[in-house]
Amino acid sequence: MIDIRYYISSLGVGVKRFAHTVCNHWGVENGCHWSLDVTYREDESRIREKRLRENFAWLNRLTLSLLKQHPSRKSLAIPKCRRCGWSDHFVREVLTSAKL
Repeated sequence: MIDIRYYISSLGVGVKRFAHTVCNHWGVENGCHWSLDVTYREDESRIREKRLRENFAWLNRLTLSLLKQHPSRKSLAIPKCRRCGWSDHFVREVLTSAKL
C-alpha cells in the first residue's frame, strides 16, 4: 500500500531533505503517542469533556517527561509509575530528576 501526502512549505530545501525532516517529525510524534498510550492508556480514555481531556493530556505529557528524565534505566510503564505510587521518596527523585 502506498500513501500519498501533500505538503506546502516555504522552506528553501531540496526534496530529499524535506522528506527526511517530515519523516523525523512523524517518528517523534508517533513515538510520543505510543509512549503515552502504553503508559497511560490514552486511547482507552473515556473523558469526553474537551477541557478536561486537554488538561489530562497535558498532565500525562508532563509526567511522562519527568519519568523519562529520571536517571533509572527501568521501564516507564510498570516500575517507575508504580514506584511513584508506592514511595514518596521515589516521587521526590522523579520530580527533582536526581537520585536522592
